[in-house]
Amino acid sequence: MPGIWLILGVAIVAEVIGTTLLKYSHGFTRLWPTLGTALCYGIAFWCLSRTLEHIPTGIAYAIWSGVGIVLISIAGWIFSGQKLDLPAMLGMGLIVAGVLVINLFSTSAAH
Repeated sequence: MPGIWLILGVAIVAEVIGTTLLKYSHGFTRLWPTLGTALCYGIAFWCLSRTLEHIPTGIAYAIWSGVGIVLISIAGWIFSGQKLDLPAMLGMGLIVAGVLVINLFSTSAAH
């Protein structure tokens, strides 16, 4: 089952790239960012659907959304100059802690 976590990771990264490209699509008026967004979201949802065969939906979605929030915030900081203040960083730290607790201590992830 370790491969399923890799597929979930691909889903998360594809969603983050798709969301980043969404900003650059300017409301779907720019062709290449729009196509990239659609492709990345397609990959993300396909990979997520594969993980749901092995990981409970609530657990997979908690990991997907938690890690995605942190990664998209980092991407916004790097690529768009988004400012991350102390409360934002503390909140993201709590999200990461929650994902770690789920992965390390919860038996709900075992299917």
